[in-house]
Amino acid sequence: MLKTARAAFAALLLACAMVLAGPLTAAAPTGKPEDVGLSSERLKRVAELVQRHVTAGSFSGAVTLVARHGRIAYHEAQGVMDLETKKPMVKDGIFRIMSMTKPVIGVAILMMMEEGKVRLQDPVSKFVPEWKDMTVAMPLPAAAGARAGGPAPAGRAGGPPEPRYYTVPIEREVQVRDLLTHTSGVVSGTVSNFASRAVAAGPRDTLADFIPRLGKVPVEFQPGTRWAYSAAAGFDVLSRIVEVASGTPIDRFVKQRIFDPLEMKDTSYIVPTGNPRLVKLYTRSPEGLRPGNDPNFMNGVYFSGGGGLVSTATDYAQFALMLVNGGELNGVRLLSPRLVELMGSVFAPDTLPGRPKGESYGLSVRVVNDPVARNSFVSEGSFGWSGAFGTHFWVDRKEKLIAVAMTQTSNQEFLRDFENMVMQAVVGGTAPRSTGTN
Repeated sequence: MLKTARAAFAALLLACAMVLAGPLTAAAPTGKPEDVGLSSERLKRVAELVQRHVTAGSFSGAVTLVARHGRIAYHEAQGVMDLETKKPMVKDGIFRIMSMTKPVIGVAILMMMEEGKVRLQDPVSKFVPEWKDMTVAMPLPAAAGARAGGPAPAGRAGGPPEPRYYTVPIEREVQVRDLLTHTSGVVSGTVSNFASRAVAAGPRDTLADFIPRLGKVPVEFQPGTRWAYSAAAGFDVLSRIVEVASGTPIDRFVKQRIFDPLEMKDTSYIVPTGNPRLVKLYTRSPEGLRPGNDPNFMNGVYFSGGGGLVSTATDYAQFALMLVNGGELNGVRLLSPRLVELMGSVFAPDTLPGRPKGESYGLSVRVVNDPVARNSFVSEGSFGWSGAFGTHFWVDRKEKLIAVAMTQTSNQEFLRDFENMVMQAVVGGTAPRSTGTN
């Protein structure tokens, strides 16, 4: 009896220790930078870059991570999680990753493609019948708008005038490929953003409630004719397609098929309010950083494919390492190498209206097709994406390198400089240095 009681007490102590220590997260093995062809001295410039921005008030703090050949060679936390309490940033800080949700949904769609349940050329109406007869918005010039119905009314709260437009039939249906590459025109411009207000998701709406209604909103242009970012709606539609094709709600699908296999224990659609590792959100103002609010759609009911996830640098590194490794990590394969290659291929070239020079678009990710034209150090073919609150990642298959940066304040200048600071630290070849003996 005494033995049993002692064993139970020991188990209780272990459980308490695990709770106090926080969740156990499987991470890639660590290694010295020089063992994977990186310079320790040059990687210090990453920390110097972060510190400059913290000092300047660009953001409160950041977590940065670099891995090469499957080993984490750099992982640092700097600044604070909360300006009011001055709590130091922690390496396993939890961040709202916003649009870095999109590549996760991209992988979910690619999984459905591998199973033959979804095709790139499939029309959305195959999964959401209400998308069958859509229209395209055609803006009216200001003078024509006045002749058609008087002066354009002022926007809400004295904002810009509401756009005037008419609609024409869509020339071909919106396809899965259009959504993945932001060439669909779905809620991606002045008119479609305005028109989508009439069908906006309510506080208790799910994807199944909202996406059929979205089919009544005219798209911004004929699908495939240009590139324009669909900040949320396009990937919300893709999330609904995954739900229909798989028969599983998107939050359960990504957990069961992506997060659990990759042991991404802190990645979720539920903002962990009250968790001491949740990093505070800030917005920039002339007076400095001000506390921000979670977007309305992060409500635990509507699981946005456009930007609903929270994650950590270590968790997202697992996802990126799976991609740089051709779809497999730690003996678990999520995608075939061919589908990962397809994901990072050029589908929307930088010659398409709307794309900047040197930067094309693949399936849910930007693809750097010309580093010189882009004025950056990253390798040709590198792919990744960013989040509106200052998160960023990319995958470099040539150098077998991935990098992740997490902040909670938007700062595009920092993200581009972060890329360059990482790449200038690559000094070795593409094979890891052996640590064994002959």
